[in-house]
Amino acid sequence: MPRVVPAVNRALDVLELFLDCPQLSARQVMERLDLPRTTVHELLVTLEARSYLISVPGQPVQYRLGMPLFQLGAAFAGRLDLVREAQCVVRDVAAVCHEAVHVAVLDGPDVIYLVKFDSTHPVRMVSGVGRRLPAHCTAVGKVLLSSLDEAGLDAVLMKGELPGMTPDSITDPDELRKHLDRVRADRVAVDIGESDSAMRCVAAAIRDHSGTTIAAMSLSAPIIRWTPQAYAEWTGLVREGAAALSARMGYRARSR
Repeated sequence: MPRVVPAVNRALDVLELFLDCPQLSARQVMERLDLPRTTVHELLVTLEARSYLISVPGQPVQYRLGMPLFQLGAAFAGRLDLVREAQCVVRDVAAVCHEAVHVAVLDGPDVIYLVKFDSTHPVRMVSGVGRRLPAHCTAVGKVLLSSLDEAGLDAVLMKGELPGMTPDSITDPDELRKHLDRVRADRVAVDIGESDSAMRCVAAAIRDHSGTTIAAMSLSAPIIRWTPQAYAEWTGLVREGAAALSARMGYRARSR
């Protein structure tokens, strides 16, 4: 097996400290990593020599991240492909639940499905990549609408009564606003027969490196398989799947 280089590991540990702190002193690095002063000094000098860290004069001297890290991050972000990354995660989630799993994005008042992995059961959801549905009628759409600021949501709801797809669709804008408050609090959205009376769906947000919600992942199943136990399991699974895809898109969850 290839050997992990300890010095490189320690250098990366130093750089990762700056994910949570804009500036750190040598002593703070020593205390947080529990490393000897000489080791920390050598690591900081090396990283500064390569411009991965920049020293800020003062008492004590502070360090901050340098431009090469921004360049590497920009190169990584430029090569990210939501559809490609989503296909890998969606496949894994569907393999666990054997139900339909989707990833969708918001386009005005609608959602567009970018990725789908179908259920293995004979009775399944009828959907497809490229399909467009009213956002407020779907779990993915409600997740995405809940991420909008007030002006963005106003732009979607300004036309008054919303179109319905089933008798259970939310068509009153004020009722939808209250519903979206619950979605924000729960961090998941549920479609209880609002886009298809025979189907149920749960969805969670997908975020990018900045924490912005860029898409949503959903798990859909017919009502005949939507038991309380299955719903609890699938809610956890779709949260995990959305978190995994968010991590692939550069999102780093903050500790609460």
